[in-house]
Amino acid sequence: MIKSKYICNNGDFVLSDLPVLTTQNRAFRYGDGLFETMHANGTKVQFLDEHFIRLTYGLEKLKMNIPDYFTLEYINNLIIKLLNKNKLYQGAKVRLSVFRCDGGLYTPLSRNISFIIETEELGHAKYTLNNKGLVIDIYDEIKKSINYFSDLKSSNALLFVLAGIFKKENNIDDCIILNQENKIVEAVSSNIFIVKNNQLYTPALTDGCIPGIMRTQIIKTAISLNYTVFDECNINPNDLLSADEVFLTNAISGIRWVVAYKKRRYFNKTSKIMVNKLNKNVFTS
Repeated sequence: MIKSKYICNNGDFVLSDLPVLTTQNRAFRYGDGLFETMHANGTKVQFLDEHFIRLTYGLEKLKMNIPDYFTLEYINNLIIKLLNKNKLYQGAKVRLSVFRCDGGLYTPLSRNISFIIETEELGHAKYTLNNKGLVIDIYDEIKKSINYFSDLKSSNALLFVLAGIFKKENNIDDCIILNQENKIVEAVSSNIFIVKNNQLYTPALTDGCIPGIMRTQIIKTAISLNYTVFDECNINPNDLLSADEVFLTNAISGIRWVVAYKKRRYFNKTSKIMVNKLNKNVFTS
């Protein structure tokens, strides 16, 4: 993947290979920050309103001051300028990182925020279903706690880092994370849906999963296609063995279908229908 030439640092556009953070950065020191990853087609960011609402919810939850200028319109304009500067006119990944300003130890000196926007070229302008199905397994070495921070896309992502290492060590495409009650929560960077008898099931937010932007869109899309959706489920690993289909969702990839969990093999009929409808809703509306 080609590295973008520019990033946006607190509203200023600078070369991406120049240092902009110091060792005093609080996201580096304490994980004191949040981030959003978004899909852009041309210079339009998909579901930017929803991403911004989730971000500001998290900033308020972490008691960070949101300045008056830090608005949806302001961020959108900066993203558009950055995509143009980097000549990313097709599919692009946009990452917005926000962190508390430098200073202090565990107790910060300020509640003010700084931010960085980065862009990367994607191989697809729209959501494209994977040709080869994913092979998944359960990661149960560390459980995700259901707590105050469960629904935040935090700079502290050690659980997902270790799950990613597990995935690589076991030569699988993704792995499923459990909470302390051994219920399925999510994958490394995605929400999870299972399909059984033409009904969709996804873990409840109260089980500790990230309230994914694409998760919400898939629920809306499925309902519009007359599927019955159960989005407040407690899903056990054994439920994967009786599912007809399994797929993962996030804002960058859209939908990725799963072909295998242990000895179980899955179809992708629903995934194909959903991604076609999603693209029609998003890119032709």
